[in-house]
Amino acid sequence: MDRYSRQIRVVGVGEPGQTRLRQAHALIVGCGALGTHSAEALVRAGVGTLTLVDRDIVEWSNLQRQVLFTEADAAGASPKAIAAAEHLREINRDVVVAANVADCNLAFLRGLATRPDVVLDGTDNFATRYLLNDWCKQQGIPWIYAGAVGTEGAAMVLPAAGPCLRCLWPEPPAQGDVGSCETAGILSPAIAAVTAFQTAEALKLLLGEAPTRGVFTCDVWRGTYQVLPVALTSAEDCPACARGELAALTAPPAQAVTLCGRDAVQIDAPRELRIDLDGLAERLTSAATAIERTPHLLRFAADACRFTVFPDGRALLFGVRDPLRAKALYDRWLGFA
Repeated sequence: MDRYSRQIRVVGVGEPGQTRLRQAHALIVGCGALGTHSAEALVRAGVGTLTLVDRDIVEWSNLQRQVLFTEADAAGASPKAIAAAEHLREINRDVVVAANVADCNLAFLRGLATRPDVVLDGTDNFATRYLLNDWCKQQGIPWIYAGAVGTEGAAMVLPAAGPCLRCLWPEPPAQGDVGSCETAGILSPAIAAVTAFQTAEALKLLLGEAPTRGVFTCDVWRGTYQVLPVALTSAEDCPACARGELAALTAPPAQAVTLCGRDAVQIDAPRELRIDLDGLAERLTSAATAIERTPHLLRFAADACRFTVFPDGRALLFGVRDPLRAKALYDRWLGFA
């Protein structure tokens, strides 16, 4: 317990609280800038079990703000969830860190071996956030929204019982209306400010304390920080809270998804698969270029597009924005139908 001695002295924690944290389970969705900051904070705090899920790989542009990754991770195109878990285990070997290289879809959430006590949003798209909102509403799990772009950030606790994300926005806003790191850039301190609020609220929830009610907003360039008030009860016209309509849990899964603000599309395999990546690499030798096999994936270039293929048949296609074009390239080069 000497590792946590300074934390135990904090009023509201103590040794009973530290024991409670050790028994807690947090799910972090997304291991990018938000997710790596929050994951490191929770692991250092001694939260006993951490489940990570991320569908992407480490790129050089990530290193400016995604704190758990190194140049070796970017050079090797390591899956973010795997690289993050490896570094977290070096920080605190007593924490159980489960890494999932996958898309956070409904099938993934339903397949979790144990129910998390809290969910932290580290995503870059509203489709996943609304899925988390509806799933957490159904399961009675609190989750904490977070987002940042440019020099600004925002975060908010969505309690198990109370108003949800759909109370504020019944439908997801268009990505073009909120911007992205690729279009507006991102300053690392904005991430740090938002995730400081997010992880503090997560610790409070895990310790049985009441969360902050309201939307934390900041602009680290202008030096403004505030918590904007929100209604303490669910909106009367909220489709989820008032009518029990959890639309994200009934929508058919999209096989092709454009990644936020990037020339990249994710394609999910049309059925459950287990790919022999070594065999695929051999078959591509005479037709594709820049073929690279790592322990977790296969990369190659073809048709002016860079492919990253995972063992379950999921693929990231870089250099293309149109989902239909990406699907055609996937079928042409991988053809797992």
